[in-house]
Amino acid sequence: MIEKELTGEIIRTFYKVYNALRYGFTESIYHNSMIIELVSDDFTIETEKQISVYYKEHIVGTFAADLVVEGKVILELKAKESIVEAHEVQRLNYLRSTPIEVGLLLNFGKQPEFKRKYFSNDKKTFGSQHNDDGLFKSLFEKDPPRSV
Repeated sequence: MIEKELTGEIIRTFYKVYNALRYGFTESIYHNSMIIELVSDDFTIETEKQISVYYKEHIVGTFAADLVVEGKVILELKAKESIVEAHEVQRLNYLRSTPIEVGLLLNFGKQPEFKRKYFSNDKKTFGSQHNDDGLFKSLFEKDPPRSV
């Protein structure tokens, strides 16, 4: 399993935060608590990391991944009653748009839930096709796309 040890540590941290706070807070409370725990465990994290989405050779928008740990695992945090397919698709799209191959979906719901996803870079098409030639800027000067 790719990044087995790292994802195991992240999942332990998830349960530590969940057991301390339980269910019912907003996502931002759990997000900030995960940051505190991961940093205190000496992990390198990026929060709200901006990731570009490409269509053909052009950037068509961006989104922000909740957390990236050690540059190797994308974390998508939720505070919902349960994980639904749309959450899993969101995590998959994050993986499809980056060279990161492992994503964790962590839900601080009534019952704590997590789902791990591996998406090989061999299946991705982002590679060297990206071309920032100004077309994106000219297309959206009056109505820029918003981050998801």
